[in-house]
Amino acid sequence: MSGLIGKKLGMTSIFDDLGRSIPVTVIEVEPCVITQIKTEETDGYNAVQIAAFDKKAKNVSKALEGHFSKADSGPKKIVKEIRDYIPEGLELGDEITIDDVFNVGDLIDVRGVTKGTGFTGVVKRHNFKGVGDRTHGQHNRERAPGSIGQASDPSRVFKGMRMAGRAGNQTTKIKNLSVAKILSESNMILVTGSVPGAKGGYLEIFNKSEQVAS
Repeated sequence: MSGLIGKKLGMTSIFDDLGRSIPVTVIEVEPCVITQIKTEETDGYNAVQIAAFDKKAKNVSKALEGHFSKADSGPKKIVKEIRDYIPEGLELGDEITIDDVFNVGDLIDVRGVTKGTGFTGVVKRHNFKGVGDRTHGQHNRERAPGSIGQASDPSRVFKGMRMAGRAGNQTTKIKNLSVAKILSESNMILVTGSVPGAKGGYLEIFNKSEQVAS
């Protein structure tokens, strides 16, 4: 499965041939540099490592600086590995562009980190309904979690109990979106629907059409 690295710019809408308004996410996809190619013989599996979005040299360690120099590339912010994908005809240091990977109508998966919402209660985090009416002395229990376990037996709280805690800020993959439009001159693609994360968040975009076709 081929893929590229992108950055979420925001959402807008476009009109299809029938005049219907379609919500889309705008993703900036710069040409990704191949920084390493892994094979069965040398690494035990096939994969390609790609990097995108420039980074200041002063913020890069000597080890990474040497790694990028092998690919004759400047320092990059995001480095990702795509397994079971070896781009044909390309070598270390070559660039992979939008047109090399995507076409309009392709099915894609998009992986990113969701928005973090901090420490939240059970109503927001797990969609608990709450106590409801203020009856029988329930003057301040509308959003309380309620009982979390038994008393003397088993005398503990089971793992996985839905309680208050940190919400969001998790890696999530949205599957089966499609490419609505490609703006090659601007290094952008428009993807139907929404993708994880806030504006400016980095994404991994995988082309599923090749897999479906095979």
